[in-house]
Amino acid sequence: MADTLNIRPTKKLGQNFVIDGGTVRKIVRVAGLDPDDVVIEVGPGLGSLTLALLPEVRRVIAVEIDPVLARQLPLTVGGHAPELADRLTVVLADAMRVLPADLPAERPTALVANLPYNVSVPVVLHLLETQPSLRKVLIMVQAEVADRLAAAPGSKVYGIPSVKAAWYADVRRAGPVGRTVFWPVPNVDSGLVAMTRREPPSTVATREEVFAVVDAAFAQRRKTLRAALASWAGGAPAAERALRAAGIDPSARGEQLTVEDFARIAENRDTGAGGGAGAGAGAGDGGAGDDAADGDPSGSSS
Repeated sequence: MADTLNIRPTKKLGQNFVIDGGTVRKIVRVAGLDPDDVVIEVGPGLGSLTLALLPEVRRVIAVEIDPVLARQLPLTVGGHAPELADRLTVVLADAMRVLPADLPAERPTALVANLPYNVSVPVVLHLLETQPSLRKVLIMVQAEVADRLAAAPGSKVYGIPSVKAAWYADVRRAGPVGRTVFWPVPNVDSGLVAMTRREPPSTVATREEVFAVVDAAFAQRRKTLRAALASWAGGAPAAERALRAAGIDPSARGEQLTVEDFARIAENRDTGAGGGAGAGAGAGDGGAGDDAADGDPSGSSS
């Protein structure tokens, strides 16, 4: 099909297509989908995962940025599973910018996708924020990203993606994926990450305010929180006051804190501190400093 459409996967769009039937069946199985689920799939690509999803759910909303692939997907489904064609909706859009108004009236209840490596964290955080109907997530991402998303406090890879994902959901690693199931074969291993939506921490601070603390703490992760949060708080003494009020040791580091800890720090910021609450803490930000993610448009991956 790729030859027929004159398609060559591009790094710009993070395109690595899944070509192994066993892998797409495993993804669908591990996702724990119900017949009434409405699935949003980002980057359906050539349609292998789409075809595996359609028999299991009520609807698949495929968000595709590549216009050639977006036009082809309904034809592919019509040729391989015509009886399921009415369950598919294709949305030509950038997944990092898609909003509820861009999607059909049926709200998505699950995200199942082979996400482009270069934007996987911003995409999943953006969709968790803008699609509150999402209750479960099963994504395939670069193994290193999977480790970061599912990391617990105290881990060497715990950072901005870990904390921000934990704001929305319980996150766990759901298995490894080998390189040979993709075309082209990537230079890194992949992994599955499962998320189950839960309520955010109980706090009077907004998500933006909490994420601003997270960004500041990990921008200089080797520093103590008293030093790392100085610019956020309006000075090291103000940072220490906020930390002590939150019950956090000022000599601790960001990788030791839970998302609930960050929320308490945000609550106790001095009202006169400069910088503005929530500055630079967008829903889809992969983070700043050591945990920054690329910002290229999302692409096709399946």
